[in-house]
Amino acid sequence: MTDNMTPSPRNKLIRLFLGVSALAGVAFLVYYLSVLRYRQDTDDAYVAGDVITITSEVPGTVRAVTVDDTESVKAGQTLVQLDSRDTDLEVQQAEAQLARAVRAYRSLQDQVQATESESQARKIELTRLEQDLARRQPLKADGAVANEELAHLVQSVDSARKALAASDYKVASLSATLARGDVMNQPEVAQAVARFKAAWLAKERSQIVAPVAGVVAKRSVQVGTRIQPGTPLMAVVPLEQAWVDANFREVDLKAVRIGQPALVHADLYGSAVTYHAHVAGVSAGTGGAFSLLPAQNASGNWIKIVQRLPVRVVFDEPKELAAHPLRIGLSMRVQIDTHDQSGELVTTNARGGVTRPEIAVADELNVERRVQTIVHNNMVL
Repeated sequence: MTDNMTPSPRNKLIRLFLGVSALAGVAFLVYYLSVLRYRQDTDDAYVAGDVITITSEVPGTVRAVTVDDTESVKAGQTLVQLDSRDTDLEVQQAEAQLARAVRAYRSLQDQVQATESESQARKIELTRLEQDLARRQPLKADGAVANEELAHLVQSVDSARKALAASDYKVASLSATLARGDVMNQPEVAQAVARFKAAWLAKERSQIVAPVAGVVAKRSVQVGTRIQPGTPLMAVVPLEQAWVDANFREVDLKAVRIGQPALVHADLYGSAVTYHAHVAGVSAGTGGAFSLLPAQNASGNWIKIVQRLPVRVVFDEPKELAAHPLRIGLSMRVQIDTHDQSGELVTTNARGGVTRPEIAVADELNVERRVQTIVHNNMVL
């Protein structure tokens, strides 16, 4: 009877299996409640980034192309060199015109000073003649001064007054020609400065440089080609500023918030390489809403299709991208941790993006310094 109550090996295996299954179920339930339900993932994700089209701002003939597709370039590096002989001549002509305008202004200043001195001398002469006339008029009654001499003095005083008035008018006229302030406020000089800056910029723009660091793509320009402003020559892609557009189903976005952390894997490197990132924003509409021919469900039969909404995921660690660089369009897998619900649903701050290169600021400072040098050299002659 004791042997009949002893569990058989088969029953032991069943009980062990059921116990292990129960423990596994409990463990999975705990793991789901604590981890899995706060995780949204998708493999419908791709690398995106800024594709900066390089164009020319001035017409010209291509003299040299210094880069090719797949090459890395630095900000300010020369990409295309145009023939600058015409623009060099325009700069020389504009410089000569500016120098001529400055010298004309300086000559006008000298004329004003000379006319003022002449006016002052005439004023002194008029004062002397008036005093002489005032002394001689009382002597007329005694006959000490001849009428002819007195009449001559009166005519001299009248002529001196007219000459002084003409001189004062000339001073006022020349002074009105001079603009208030320094030489840079003179209309002719300001116009010459504008012409010189335009010629200088045209010369500088004959050397087309990279606005940002990145990788060259879609190069189409060739040596000897005559190009016009706005013609696409190539593109520069700043890969260090790449991001991921992850397309999540609309039913999976209820708990997604701005700023939530994310783990990203690239099919290129596999699961061994993990990128740390965060949610930067959610698109304003689905891909279908922004397509050339949006779907119109108001007519005919309708079948509901779950839509996908692009979520922008931005990388947190530049060194991770530097160690394992990505390329535009690569397939990615994105996993968002939705534990933190304090973030916003809509982005309120703008992303930095690509900014104006410092090389352009340096060019403006160079042309300003050159203008000041030309003005100074022609003012002190």
